[in-house]
Amino acid sequence: MAAMETLRITRTESGVVDVRMARPEVFNAFDERMIEELATVFAELGRDEAARVIVLSGEGKAFSAGADLQWMQRASQASVEWNLEDARRFAAMLDAIASCPKPTIARVHGVALGGGVGLACACDMAVASSDARFAASEARFGILPAVISPYLVNAVGKRHALRLALTASRIDAQAALQMGMVQQVVDVADLDAAVEAIAAELLANGPQALAEIKALFGLLEAGPVTAEVRELTARTISRVRGTDEAREGFAAFLAKRPAAWIRQ
Repeated sequence: MAAMETLRITRTESGVVDVRMARPEVFNAFDERMIEELATVFAELGRDEAARVIVLSGEGKAFSAGADLQWMQRASQASVEWNLEDARRFAAMLDAIASCPKPTIARVHGVALGGGVGLACACDMAVASSDARFAASEARFGILPAVISPYLVNAVGKRHALRLALTASRIDAQAALQMGMVQQVVDVADLDAAVEAIAAELLANGPQALAEIKALFGLLEAGPVTAEVRELTARTISRVRGTDEAREGFAAFLAKRPAAWIRQ
């Protein structure tokens, strides 16, 4: 993987990759360069068999303050055509995170504002420190959380998302937990341990099974279980049961040994 200007990438032998936003001087606010690098890294890690779990984190005092205001000011003075292409790149970056076949964990501390909320919601799960604060703050600048809105709605539901977007108010980590924006809140000192515990659970599972779960759940919506949905689920499990990974998983269970994907 090529060297990155705005990101720090570290790996463990077990396959956990930490993608750390590294613009602490602006609280990891992202600009065109970081957007490009995040999209590239998640696409590459999605194809990397050695990468098993991806943790998205922020260097310094914050997870991410969202869009860099210098970038936003440039956008406000640019043409509609420039803004459209720029917004499309932002949307593609969030999609690269959300559609990555590897399980993703947002490690949130300090603040997640605006697009930082979008980053947390685009990950499969999020763990926050008790000091974390969240806000869909775009309306304070006369704009709206448009590109992040599908991920915010998916994470917390439409009414919570609408209130957050309309008021632009900050909420604490416990409120974020209650509405489903994050799945766990821990003391600041315990944040790394909590992320590592989740990663360990993920590493115990078949990597292809996890990719299949993400692909299937990406097609499902809350609502009636239609004939088409039943057929989709039946076809998916019938195909996956015959894979080498499934055969290894059942064989390992019956033999009372670790499966081949579990690194000792």
